[in-house]
Amino acid sequence: MSSALEQDSSLRLLALGDGFIYARALHLAAELGIADLLADGPRPAEELSRLTATDPGTLHSMLRALAGCGVFTEQSPGCFALTAVGECLRSDHPRSVRTTIAQSGRITARAFQHADHALRTGDGAFTEAFGQPFWEFLRDNPEEGAAFNTAMQEHSRVERGTIVEAYDFPDTGRIIDVGGGDGTLLAAVLQARPKTTGVLFDLPHVVERNCIGDVGLAERCEVVGGDIFGELPSGGDLYLMKSVLHGWTDHDVLTILRGCRRAMKPDSRLLLIERVIPPGDVPHTSKAFDFAMHVMAGGQERTGDEYTRLLAEAGFAVGRVIATGSVQSIVEAVLHGS
Repeated sequence: MSSALEQDSSLRLLALGDGFIYARALHLAAELGIADLLADGPRPAEELSRLTATDPGTLHSMLRALAGCGVFTEQSPGCFALTAVGECLRSDHPRSVRTTIAQSGRITARAFQHADHALRTGDGAFTEAFGQPFWEFLRDNPEEGAAFNTAMQEHSRVERGTIVEAYDFPDTGRIIDVGGGDGTLLAAVLQARPKTTGVLFDLPHVVERNCIGDVGLAERCEVVGGDIFGELPSGGDLYLMKSVLHGWTDHDVLTILRGCRRAMKPDSRLLLIERVIPPGDVPHTSKAFDFAMHVMAGGQERTGDEYTRLLAEAGFAVGRVIATGSVQSIVEAVLHGS
């Protein structure tokens, strides 16, 4: 006869194995825009099924499963409403993550069908799933490229406040955001430090959709298109790279860091804003994201020691690693010998 501990362990494993069911339900809810349809109040599943061209019984089942996770609530039999958590699936919510979750269902879930390829070979599975590398796919599929950029904006909107609060950004000087997307994070830093200036640097088609002018920072922030493996804007007092290095192998990371080193002044600082993997078995999203990066692109999340080693090899010294109120940490580095 099995012990209670064995029974609990089996049930826990079964629950972990069922996690993909809830993830797929969430992907589909985001794709269908269910939260937008519930923005004005509760609606019956049958009405939602008509509006989304779905089967009412299957939709009801999906919504009920997500209600059990706290995304929706079944206020009366067959009638669903948003919870505070579900509100963040609305397209118009200031902390919306709808695009991120919907694209994950279209792209990440498909790539993960080939996770065994990554596990056997060490190569990212994205090409196996889509027939071309990730960045080429986004270039050749502009709708998905735009959705990816929006997803990055969503992450930055959620995380920018905690990053600005966690680090003592300089009151003056030139701040260069390398791989800065639409400039959401850089804009938050410049707004918090009104005497600073900035440079937003990313691929030309990415920075074309920047938010710098929309938030009134055009006179204080230059927008530059280019390649992180090419020449970077020089002479900055502070360089930022948020969620850039985790997408690349150690060899590529060293190339990027050495390019940054060439652009920096002797007294410049570099901030790497990444998910830093903590030691031991403590649960942390960086560990799941590390596996996801291996599967998706052959990249990886890294520990503090691994960032220290790479930075040292590129000619930097780590000053400190700073936790923020989000999943991101800040690795502060200076030129070696500074």
